[in-house]
Amino acid sequence: MKRKVTKAIFPVAGLGTRFLPATKSIPKEIMTLVDRPLIQYAIDEARAAGIKEFIFVTSRGKGALEDYFDLAPTLEQELRKKDKTELLEILKDTNMESGAIAYIRQHKAMGLGHAVWCARRLIGNEPFAVILPDDVIAAEKPCLQQMVEAYEETPGCMVAAMEVPRARTSSYGILDVAEDMGTQVSVKGMVEKPEADKAPSNLAVIGRYLLTPNVLRNLNRMKTGAGGEIQLTDAIAAEVDEDRPVYGYRFEGQRFDCGSKAGFLQATVAFGLAREDLRDGLMEYLQDLLHVDRAAQ
Repeated sequence: MKRKVTKAIFPVAGLGTRFLPATKSIPKEIMTLVDRPLIQYAIDEARAAGIKEFIFVTSRGKGALEDYFDLAPTLEQELRKKDKTELLEILKDTNMESGAIAYIRQHKAMGLGHAVWCARRLIGNEPFAVILPDDVIAAEKPCLQQMVEAYEETPGCMVAAMEVPRARTSSYGILDVAEDMGTQVSVKGMVEKPEADKAPSNLAVIGRYLLTPNVLRNLNRMKTGAGGEIQLTDAIAAEVDEDRPVYGYRFEGQRFDCGSKAGFLQATVAFGLAREDLRDGLMEYLQDLLHVDRAAQ
């Protein structure tokens, strides 16, 4: 009988060098998008998809990330004293049940594939999700939930995918499409960061994956790929070579690359405008800013 996906891996061991000096003391995943850390968006999306066990692959200096999901008795006590029930409700989403969350250390930066491999003993022989918190996806129905529903109809490895300009294929894992079925595509291969003239398509892999335990066995080979790292895309592509199904899923929603400064700023504006309590003030500011810019021209 097909098993439900109830475990998710969150690779959060990166140093976040693109956000220095902020990330000198603060894990990138704790940086706030409006009023919630990036990691909270990833956790909320996982919960909506039915994930029950949350596995973080971390590294030295990530203590604040671990503390974020712990209880804060003193803070909660003060909020109760002041009858701030709305803030207490907000805090509930940041708390994790005992035993629901686990932390694994990745001692060397050897690529995404290696980070996923580090969690192999906690995954065992079950299907699992991988969520990259840098990729924040604004969607009416959370992206991973869309994928889990599709996975129940077509089991096999599944990766979130979106079309990118040909000039940017060298920044992504790119799908080699066997059959395009609209929302889903059947995959016959995957290439990590190909140059535009060598890319098999412009359909890029985005940071959401539903994977079978076979992928972990592929990662056991410790085969290095692009950049001298152990690439997750190579381990997924090996499934195709062994005649096991791999699908790309065109999700509904807007993806923001919050691993870059420009993407983080774009997400901040977009999520701010989506908030009723912030929209009017932010829109007024943006309109004034555009007016001043045009006047200066």
